Parts: sequence; structure tokens; C-alpha cells
Amino acid sequence: MIAPRRFLPSIASLRALEAVDRLGSASAAAEELSLTQGAISRQLQALEKQMGLQLVLRTGKKLTLTDPARAYAAETRAALQQIAQASLRLQSQPTEGKLNLAILPAFGMRWLMPRLPDFARRYPDITINMGTELVPFAFASRSYDAALHYGTGDWPGTDRLLLRHERMIPVCAPDLVRGPVGPEDVLRYPLMHIQTRPDAWADWLRVHGVEAGQMPDGTIYDQYATIIQAALHGLGIALIPDYLAEQDRAAGKLVSPFGEAAEARGAYYLVWPRARSADPALRQFRDWLAGQAQPEDPLPR
Repeated sequence: MIAPRRFLPSIASLRALEAVDRLGSASAAAEELSLTQGAISRQLQALEKQMGLQLVLRTGKKLTLTDPARAYAAETRAALQQIAQASLRLQSQPTEGKLNLAILPAFGMRWLMPRLPDFARRYPDITINMGTELVPFAFASRSYDAALHYGTGDWPGTDRLLLRHERMIPVCAPDLVRGPVGPEDVLRYPLMHIQTRPDAWADWLRVHGVEAGQMPDGTIYDQYATIIQAALHGLGIALIPDYLAEQDRAAGKLVSPFGEAAEARGAYYLVWPRARSADPALRQFRDWLAGQAQPEDPLPR
């Protein structure tokens, strides 16, 4: 149920309030919104009347927002941005021939890209526009129709398709480790962490029966591409998905002497807003991808 009208001010009055709060003066707000200062003042007066509260302190020609008004402006700013994003999405999807997709850098490049030529052959009229996002996000704040997310599948307001589970394995440069080692020995070396998997090392050690207690500090990286390069140069032990290590292990550039890969808590999913499930391009992409989703099969090399 939509709230009563008295709680739904006009967009114009909310824009005026937000601009005054953000820019610090009625004159700056008027310039940004292409209005006169008088028009800004009238919008704020209308808002005060509807809310039944004083929102503005007036000293001569100067307007100053009250503390409650500033807090209200901060809250409504997010709503105005959400409305703008929704309008942009509406304007940018007039046909069934376009899909805006957010991808994870490593998984998108190594798992999705090798498969996309098949989709292009089957659906030549659908264009997939891609952008990179490192962590899950609220679709209301982005202009994406769908996304490749990593996690446990608990994203409110969305539906999802499981693509692949993730198995993590510790790797390092061949000359970093001397002699036989086991899972517990990783704690004797510099550990490298991925920002989006803060518990990855603890989980891997637990699977291998190692009680680490307080995990040692180590360097933190935001992408697998950089942590792999760091491992190749001997900077420490990297815990990465096994599919990302395959080529370098086969070439002898990386080794994994500490133990086998262990399944992580999360998995890779195609995720989309439930409200957009019927979009033609999304539906065709989702149905095609369901045939590609083979969680236990190795990724293409």
C-alpha cells in the first residue's frame, strides 16, 4: 500500500530541499535547478506546510535548514537517486535486444567469456553490455538488468540461477617453499588475502583440520588478477579458486604443496531483480545460461 498523500511531497519540493542542503545556499540551489531563489523559497514553504513543521530558518534573504530538515534531506536524497536510476533504466530498455550485465572480473572473463560466442550465434539480435562490479549491490542503485554475484544466494528481492561452486586452493611460487609441507605450514609464510573473501583462509584451514586461532595479518588485494601476480613474484601464499590456478600450475609457475582445494561457502550465481524476471532479453539469456551452468565441471582453459 502506498503511503497517504500527505507523506508524499512533490519531487520539485524535495529536489529544492536536497539541493539547498547539499550546496549550502538557496542561490546555489536555484542556479543548479535553473530556478529563481524565490521559486526555491516557495517550494520549501510548500514542503513546510505539507509536513506541518518548520524546516527553514529565514534571516533576511538567507535560508538555513533546521537539523531535522537536514536529516530529512539526507534520507530523501537516496530516494531521489533511486527514482532517477529507475527512469534511466526505463528509457534505456525500449526493446528486447539489450541486456545490461554486471560481471565479476575473474569469473566473468574465465567462465562467461568463453561461452558467449555460442549465445551470440543463437541470439544475434541481443546486445550484452557489461560492467565490472566486485561485490553484490542493490539493483535499485544501478542500471543493470542482471549480475554475476558470488555469495550464498541470499539477496532480497532477487531471483538467481546457480552457475558454479567455488573451490579454493593455496598456491605460491616454486622457490618460496622448501621441503615437504602440510596444511598447517601455511601459517609459517606470508599470507595474502582477497578483500571479498575475508574468511577464506580460516575456512580452508578448518576443512583441513587446522585450528588457526587468530589468523595472522597479511597483505590484502581487491582482485584475483593482482593477487596471482603477487604470488608469481614470490610475495606470499595466495588462496584462490582452483580454476584460476590451472594454467600457472600446469606451466610450473605456481605450485600447491600445502593441500588440496576445499569447497568455499559461496558460489557463483546469475542474479536479477524479481520485478524484471519477464524482460525478454533477460529471459532468453537466463534460459541459455541454464544450459551452460554445470557447477561441478571444470572451467574452460
